[in-house]
Amino acid sequence: MTKKYFGTDGIRGRVGEYPITPDFMLKLGWAAGMAFRKMGACKVLVGKDTRISGYMFESALEAGLTSAGADVLLLGPMPTPAIAYLTRTFHAEAGIVISASHNPHDDNGIKFFSGSGTKLPDEVEHMIEELLDTPMTVVESSKIGKVSRVNDASGRYIEFCKSSVPTGTSFAGLKIVLDCAHGATYKVAPSVFRELGAEVVVLSAHPNGLNINDNCGSTHMEPLQAAVLAEHADLGIAFDGDGDRVQMVDHTGAVVDGDELLFIIARDLQERGKLQGGVVGTLMSNLGLELALADLGIPFVRANVGDRYVISELQERDWLVGGENSGHIVCFSHTTTGDAIIAALQVLMALKRRTEGLAQSRQALRKCPQVLINVRFGGGASPLDHPAVKAASERVTQAMAGRGRVLLRKSGTEPLVRVMVEGEDETQVRGHAEELANLVTEVSA
Repeated sequence: MTKKYFGTDGIRGRVGEYPITPDFMLKLGWAAGMAFRKMGACKVLVGKDTRISGYMFESALEAGLTSAGADVLLLGPMPTPAIAYLTRTFHAEAGIVISASHNPHDDNGIKFFSGSGTKLPDEVEHMIEELLDTPMTVVESSKIGKVSRVNDASGRYIEFCKSSVPTGTSFAGLKIVLDCAHGATYKVAPSVFRELGAEVVVLSAHPNGLNINDNCGSTHMEPLQAAVLAEHADLGIAFDGDGDRVQMVDHTGAVVDGDELLFIIARDLQERGKLQGGVVGTLMSNLGLELALADLGIPFVRANVGDRYVISELQERDWLVGGENSGHIVCFSHTTTGDAIIAALQVLMALKRRTEGLAQSRQALRKCPQVLINVRFGGGASPLDHPAVKAASERVTQAMAGRGRVLLRKSGTEPLVRVMVEGEDETQVRGHAEELANLVTEVSA
């Protein structure tokens, strides 16, 4: 069944435009509360990032949930993975995060976690959507839900993060620059790394409701690169607004993306005999990651783009680690969802065990040249279904003899075909990409 409101990661949009409005959030809270109540006594955790509209939507969700008879525990500004963790530890039926992740402040959205700290099952999302199309009711007065605030939420999550590294671990002597994106990690991340002994310089940790992800964080790496060089730091760590993405900067100022961080974590697990299977990436993971893992004998599979699909593939295969080049990294040994702080700690532990710096540790993965060309097409049949395009794609794939790949896909938001070719020879890759793009243009005319 097609979902009306839920996308791959909850419900998201521009603040004030349906469905990201207070009246919809009221109804959503009620529908969710009614759905969760079918599982028995209902306790729901609600957290948010630092964007100003979070206060408005928190109040609306709170009213809707309690009107359905659900008790609400308010966590305040907390990273998305913290809500997943606390939902488990409080034995709640669900957790709700008010966030639009790496988007600017004028977007917002809602993410849900099940009682086990994973994405909601499809059947529960369908149940909520069905309830959204029915009249809203209120339980009898004696059964209205209660609301309380969890005052030690940050402390609980800080201790959880620290528990993901061996007892007694110290990062003393390590100088780190953290970019918190004026987002949900602004309190907890500096505390985690300082309490583990590192010298920490903090950027973008003064949220005002409007500056989240504004020229900072994992989507704008330049300020962190400059700060690492100016501070003569060992490395830099950048989070996104809700704390589920991480990118790093080595001591030379070079960006280390999610593919490279995933490789460092996977290699460390393999060296310690704890990998359990292989690694899950996505269609957009660089071919260099696949080749570097193959050199180590580590299996690699690609899921669709989106951490939901990475997690699903990991669960199906009973593997432990996966992620995206954007920096969503899932470490099932420690948590149930993408967690930027946990992933960063696993990278630091891998460096510590190898007594290497980040610049040296990343060298075993050589990123392959990648050429992406967007081709606009009109209405009608998709160019990707044209026999000539299929034949050309297969021919190029064979020509690269397993040392390159072709990805042709339609944009989900625009009438575009994205032509992407990767391989070891940049000149060859560009030639193949232009050949395919020209063919897509011809058959679209």
